Amino acid sequence: MLNFNFQNPTKINFGEGQIKVISKEIPLNARVLVVYGGGSIKGNGVYQQVVNALTEHTWFEFSGIEPNPTYDTLMKAQDIIKAEKIDYLLAVGGGSVVDGAKFIAAAALYEGDTEGNDPWDILAKQATITKALPLGAILTLPATGSESNGNSVVTRDGNKLPFASPLVRPLFAVLDPTVTLSLSDRQISNGVVDAFVHTIEQYLTYSVNGKVQDRFSEGLLQTLIEEGPKALAAETKDDLEVRANIMWSATMALNGLIGAGVPQDWSTHMIGHELTGAFGIDHARTLSIVLPAVMKVCKEKKREKLLQYASRVWGVNKGDENTRIDQAIQLTEAFFEKMQVPTRLSDVELGSKDIDLLVERLEQHGMTALGEHSDITLDISREILTQAL
Repeated sequence: MLNFNFQNPTKINFGEGQIKVISKEIPLNARVLVVYGGGSIKGNGVYQQVVNALTEHTWFEFSGIEPNPTYDTLMKAQDIIKAEKIDYLLAVGGGSVVDGAKFIAAAALYEGDTEGNDPWDILAKQATITKALPLGAILTLPATGSESNGNSVVTRDGNKLPFASPLVRPLFAVLDPTVTLSLSDRQISNGVVDAFVHTIEQYLTYSVNGKVQDRFSEGLLQTLIEEGPKALAAETKDDLEVRANIMWSATMALNGLIGAGVPQDWSTHMIGHELTGAFGIDHARTLSIVLPAVMKVCKEKKREKLLQYASRVWGVNKGDENTRIDQAIQLTEAFFEKMQVPTRLSDVELGSKDIDLLVERLEQHGMTALGEHSDITLDISREILTQAL
């Protein structure tokens, strides 16, 4: 196992009716900016619960954060922060809203360098964040794990770029599975697939004898495989136990626990980001397209873990090694199809003519040495995209 440092200070408030606890989690003297997306929280009762919980607080609101939050939208919040002397953020929504709040929190106190203080440098230049506004999160769409990590992704002019800092990790998060009952099938599918691929990125690499991490990861994968389709089936889609298990799986998939002390991949995500940036495809749907191709192209380097994945996650133990690996990949694709997401570029009306642009974007963004071995070059990324046709 590799050396690691692990700390996750985010306080989780899990279960039905937990939104009310924000009245105690946020200091009474804080000047709070509640940030959210397109307004669905006003239709499902979440907004009113927030209003009720903040009756003794001074608070303001900023809405309109879109899926794959954009720099231009997020920067509009800075005017409110300055005018109202905001000193605390509350993100109410899915991963995009929480990601957006993290950037808002960092940009609000960003001082820049000697050349200027353009907050875009946080993403484009990976500028160091030295301070940020404190924030909490009320999760409405389990998927990204953003509610208990320091990661964020922001888009500007077709460029989807990540940044990370412990200073933007939410101080607390509320996870109430009842609020997920109003999600569309597409949102449910995206969330389950996103959590699944987050787990795979930290698991399907090479062995360092991290037995605890492997077993945790395999349990998360099996839970998502079992519960994901139930959230789409008419007879079980309103089952709160199903929703609770999915919600907790998504959080555990990317709160740092299963990735501590083990190598990580993330090539599927980096290639997927270019699909979103260039063509606006849902993040999770880029992952379901790219991951099977990564498995196929990187089969030899991932052989040991692919065999373990085949056996422990899918129960595939018969046949020679290549047969077992191929069957595991096929079962992964079948799971994605059951979750109603695409598994080929052709499923989203893209073809070989689009690959050049994607490879150019990877080069532009410095994504030239991806994977757990940093050996997925632009040529191999092209091979992966070609395999995904």
